[in-house]
Amino acid sequence: MPVRYPELPKFVRFVDSEVDNLYTTLSEWGAKLLLDLQTRDIQEETRPSTNIFTVVTVTQIGRPQAGNIAYSASRGKFVGYVSLGADTSWHDLN
Repeated sequence: MPVRYPELPKFVRFVDSEVDNLYTTLSEWGAKLLLDLQTRDIQEETRPSTNIFTVVTVTQIGRPQAGNIAYSASRGKFVGYVSLGADTSWHDLN
């Protein structure tokens, strides 16, 4: 995975122990932040996208998934596929 966020250099050592401790604390916080950002990026990149179809009727879509959107030419409307428990059906969006 390419590096997206800058990191503090790990080889720095200061003569003053207070400055060294502050730098260490900042470096640890920065590493945690980088991990959180990279985790968020991976979650966003692997999240399924919404599919948008153009069909005459929504029955042409074999296996719809929750969040799919289609323009139904027979209805002349956009519809969205909703999956709420036992209710899995297309609903008008406009």
